[in-house]
Amino acid sequence: MTDKPTPPAISTSTEFSEQDHAFMRRAMELASQAETEGEVPVGALLVKDGEVVAEGWNQSIGAHDASAHAEMQVIRKAGKVLENYRLLDTTLYVTLEPCPMCAGALLHSRVKRVVFGAPDLKAGAAGTVLNLFESQASYHYADVESGLLEQECRHQLQAFFKRRRKEIKTAKQEKQRQEKRQQEQIGKKTD
Repeated sequence: MTDKPTPPAISTSTEFSEQDHAFMRRAMELASQAETEGEVPVGALLVKDGEVVAEGWNQSIGAHDASAHAEMQVIRKAGKVLENYRLLDTTLYVTLEPCPMCAGALLHSRVKRVVFGAPDLKAGAAGTVLNLFESQASYHYADVESGLLEQECRHQLQAFFKRRRKEIKTAKQEKQRQEKRQQEQIGKKTD
C-alpha cells in the first residue's frame, strides 16, 4: 500500500494579501455580471503566476445547464487557454464556497489553491457541509482558504435572494389578482 499525502487543513485565514483582495473584488464584479443576466450571483477567476487566466460567472439558468457554475466555466476556459486540463500551480478565487460538483472538478483539474468568500450553508463542499478537499478518497489535494471578503460576498448573495423572493411574491400576488378578475368576469357572464 502506498502512503497518501495528508490533506491540508482548511484555513480561515485573515492574512490575505492585497493581491488576494483585488482578485476577490474582481470575482465579485463577475458575480454582479451573473446577476444582471438573472443568474445567482457567483463569480470566479483563475490566476497563475499573478495573471488572470480565465474568468466566469454562474450561467446555469440561461444556458439550461446545471453544470454551468462559475467554477466550471473557469475550469473549461482555463483548460483551453493553458491547453491542458491540469491547471497546475493555479489559484481559484470564488465568491461562494464550491459545491460538490465544482470541488470535484477543481480536484481533478489539480488547482493548487482555492480561496472562497462566503460559506455555502446548503451545499458547501469545502468544509461547511462536507469537505471533499480533505477526503482520504481524493488523489489530489488543494489548499483551501475561506473568508476573504466574506461579509461582502454574503451580502451580495443575500441581497439577490431577498429581491428574488420579493419578485416571486409580487408575481404570485399579481397572478392571484388576475385569476380573481377572471372568476369575477365568468360570474358576470353567467348572471
